[in-house]
Amino acid sequence: MISKDQSVREQHLAVRNCGGWYDFTHRLLEIEGEDVTAFLDWIFAGAVARVKVGGAKYTVMLDASARIRDDVIIFRLEEQKYWISTLYMRDLIKWLDGHKGTYRVSYRDVTKDWQMYSVQGPKARELVNAVAEQPVDELKFFHIADNQMDGAPIKVARSGYTGEKVGYEIYVSPADEQRLTEKLEAEGTKLGLIHVTEVDVMAMTLACEKGFVLMMDLWRTNPLEVGFEKSIAWDTEFIGKAALERIREEGPKRELLGITVDDLDARIYGGPHGATVMLDGNVIGKTTKYTFSPILNKSIGYVLVDKGLVKVGDTVEINGVKAVISERRFLP
Repeated sequence: MISKDQSVREQHLAVRNCGGWYDFTHRLLEIEGEDVTAFLDWIFAGAVARVKVGGAKYTVMLDASARIRDDVIIFRLEEQKYWISTLYMRDLIKWLDGHKGTYRVSYRDVTKDWQMYSVQGPKARELVNAVAEQPVDELKFFHIADNQMDGAPIKVARSGYTGEKVGYEIYVSPADEQRLTEKLEAEGTKLGLIHVTEVDVMAMTLACEKGFVLMMDLWRTNPLEVGFEKSIAWDTEFIGKAALERIREEGPKRELLGITVDDLDARIYGGPHGATVMLDGNVIGKTTKYTFSPILNKSIGYVLVDKGLVKVGDTVEINGVKAVISERRFLP
């Protein structure tokens, strides 16, 4: 019988070495209207207006204190129509409702209208081309395009949450979902790609190796504490800009770094609020994520710590476990 840990390792390595596919549906908000671009530029810190039709942008939503409320991917489907991909639909809609004002926009949750399947890994393009009617070879990273599968409409985006150079997301109507899964299974088996079923592989191990974050890492931080400086459109106006400019002038007080633990038997668990990070007997921060890297064959994770107290190579203690500070991205 294969243990869960062994299954996670095998599925993780399969994606890195060949490829894998899985149902990874986020919540989707469709938003449109005469003022939609200006509204999104006000809500998000990443200059949505600069995204061309068919393009996408990863950006963050801030409160007035410049704390991150959500991180999302925004797809520009048409000049005045977008998709916002989020894990926190209820909070997003509540926030938009509270800041809509006189902006002429409308939005609705269209998650029930689309299922999203992620295809990631070295052979991902081959599998998507075997499923879609139109080849995706020329689809650029962070772009989305209409396509078909056996005559049924689908959308294909060049993106993913694994850090793989080749990765796609296929959006399909629930009515055609069964047909898509059958094609992915049949064509994937021919190519050697597997159906990934372990949640830890989809949401934790692959992403963490490449330095990707979730809201569990970003909660109550500001963009400058988590390395998002280059993603901020400082020449635009957005909620939280004034506070973020003050933080830039004063310097962020914390930083999000990586850790490695060589002891494979060591376990770090700090509950939903993270485990305490200690240096020379003093509390300097907390963990935000901790998982196992099948590629590195060691445990890895992130810590949010007071800025300037540690550097790469330093050793800290977390729940009695020795951990070494590292860059947040563990693999190139």
